[in-house]
Amino acid sequence: MRGSTEVHHRVARYVQAALIAFWLSCLFLASAAQAQRLPDFLAATPITDIFPGADRTGPVEGKPAVARVYAGGKQLGLVYLTTDVVNTRGYSSKPIDVLVGLSDNGRIMGAKLVEHHEPIVLIGIPQSKVDHFIQGYVGLNFVESPPRHGAPPPVDIVSGATVTLMVIGDTITRSAIAVARAHGIDKSGAARPAAQPAATRVLDEDKDTVQSWQELLDAGAVKNLRLTPDDVNQAFLRSGRKDAAEHGEGGPDDTFIDLYAALVSAPSIGRSLLGDIGWQRLKERLKPGQQAVLVAGNGLYSFKGSGYVRGGIFDRIEVIQDESAFRFRDRNHQRLADVNAKGAPALREVALFVVPEDASLDPVKPWRLQLMVQRVLSVSDKAFVTFDLPYELPQAYTRSVAPPAASAPSPAQASPATAPEADSAPALWKQIWHGKAGQIAILTVALTVLVGIFFFQDQLTSRPLLHDRLRLAFLAFALFWIGWYGQAQLSIVNVLTFFSALRTDFRWEYFLMDPLVFILWCATAISMVFWNRGAFCGWLCPFGALQELTNRIARRLGVRQLKIRHGVAQRLSTFKYVIFLLLFGFSLYDLAVAEQLAEVEPFKTAIILHFVRHWPFVLFAVALLVAGLFIERFFCRYLCPLGAALAIPARLRIFNWLKRYRDCGNPCQRCNIECPVQAIDPSGEINPNECIQCLHCQMLYHHKQKCPHLIQKQAKRERRPAPPPEPAVHEVVLHRMPSPTPANRPTPES
Repeated sequence: MRGSTEVHHRVARYVQAALIAFWLSCLFLASAAQAQRLPDFLAATPITDIFPGADRTGPVEGKPAVARVYAGGKQLGLVYLTTDVVNTRGYSSKPIDVLVGLSDNGRIMGAKLVEHHEPIVLIGIPQSKVDHFIQGYVGLNFVESPPRHGAPPPVDIVSGATVTLMVIGDTITRSAIAVARAHGIDKSGAARPAAQPAATRVLDEDKDTVQSWQELLDAGAVKNLRLTPDDVNQAFLRSGRKDAAEHGEGGPDDTFIDLYAALVSAPSIGRSLLGDIGWQRLKERLKPGQQAVLVAGNGLYSFKGSGYVRGGIFDRIEVIQDESAFRFRDRNHQRLADVNAKGAPALREVALFVVPEDASLDPVKPWRLQLMVQRVLSVSDKAFVTFDLPYELPQAYTRSVAPPAASAPSPAQASPATAPEADSAPALWKQIWHGKAGQIAILTVALTVLVGIFFFQDQLTSRPLLHDRLRLAFLAFALFWIGWYGQAQLSIVNVLTFFSALRTDFRWEYFLMDPLVFILWCATAISMVFWNRGAFCGWLCPFGALQELTNRIARRLGVRQLKIRHGVAQRLSTFKYVIFLLLFGFSLYDLAVAEQLAEVEPFKTAIILHFVRHWPFVLFAVALLVAGLFIERFFCRYLCPLGAALAIPARLRIFNWLKRYRDCGNPCQRCNIECPVQAIDPSGEINPNECIQCLHCQMLYHHKQKCPHLIQKQAKRERRPAPPPEPAVHEVVLHRMPSPTPANRPTPES
């Protein structure tokens, strides 16, 4: 028995070892296949499409993987695949592969989309529009001009593919910065191996010598930018804005601006410019690692402007360091009367700025203060030009720190997901949410209103006119704002992508790319516990709202409505479940195929693309809307796979908010006849799989002139005979009779 147990243990160990070996071999093969992707794409793409003027590429090398590009014997730059550098994925939760050519000075020479699985791009968006968007990044140089966090993309987004194209743009931007950093590309225009770790420098907290204004200027602790009106006019001419140059102000001898900047978080500079008291207050205000900058100026032009008064932001100056950039806000600003340094000139504007907590400024690395000069030519036409004031803290105000011991990078550190990136910027989905804060607030208010409608449905439906007007307004909001403006139409593609991500590589950030869609999905999931699928299908679906509103118009115009027998309608409604199961099955086989078959939904055509599409798709969407003129919500009732997907878990709801009378369905059939989607059985029961929570039956439930039950109840109350009148009450007074006298009392003899 013991020998048999040992054999079993030995076999188990062999099996375990074999499984581990198999798993490791799979990982090796997968990594090898991943490493071969860049050569495969380069072999299938002419190098001139990615890097004009190049005639060949070198072998793939380095981390992240790149191929050097040559023209003859001269190196021109690098070519790389974005997914080898950054791990941002698209709406489909799958990578979007873009080949990018990067010159030796950091300029993007070419970019081409080589592989993707985005459903919104697969069908409906012309490839030429996507290519045009990508080509908008060609010529940009994120080494010389890093993108400002929170700024809109430098290229206009194509309507209907907002999330996908924002992901592509963000991927190109961050990967270009990461490759330039990893391979030593800088403004000098040379790609070289990364420098070995050297001694680092930090602020010298012990150096607090007070210096005069001239000593600070001579040492480079205070930097100056002086511009004349002619300097500014020439800058506008070089930018191609001759009209702006002709609208200059000031004469040739005037000073347009005399701008000064200094890092006052350095103790010696801070004490010199702010004085002992001002420096002590600043030290108490600064958090560990936080920096402060003093900006001062004279001249015709104000570096402050008036934007900080209206919106709280100083929009004329910006601090840029490497790929990071930030602006100051009014809460970071302190106005100073003058500069305390001995010999300082009289300055019209002096401002002390503390670096915002959500930004960072390395005090010992070079940075620049960028000044924006704006000229208003008309109400709708403004011209801009920028000037840089470079700043680098002199070494006299720093001290050297020994570098850490070099260590070999771990495999995890060498993986593409952790390759050097421009990670100082927030994640893309966070930037999107921040940029759509206003839309998120409006949608949140709308959802709160909808919850109020359901919770107080008795009070609402007892007032038929108010219920009808409120529902009409909400449907218009769903169509025009949620759909055509916000483009937050939920789709069966979202469901298929979610289940595909669960089977492969699920990450929440894939689904957080579109905040309105994400919030609607969360609201729909929660509402199914209370009101089944009706909260979305009946109130929040833009295409459903479009069908109902067009049907209302048709009825107003006298279009006759087709009545389908209940049994036939039940059989027709099964089609949407068949369509959903087919799409779900295809998604298990190939998600891309299922996404193409999901065009059975006209949502993309009618809502996302506003009917601007190839004619077969438009004809299909219009045909469904025409059918909806005669049968209300024709598509929702018989063909919608999303409605079927939401209806399947409808039985899981734990609340039943729709009230019924005992005689509903037997004999009364009014709710069954008037239900706009025939969700009420002849027996009087409400089918939760088909109900859209329009609350029409609840309006009838409370309507004393339409509900037969209430009409009969009122009639019985009016026909009931009056109770007989109660008899009048007569007061009876009893008087006691006097006793007879003995003389009158009869005797027994008489």
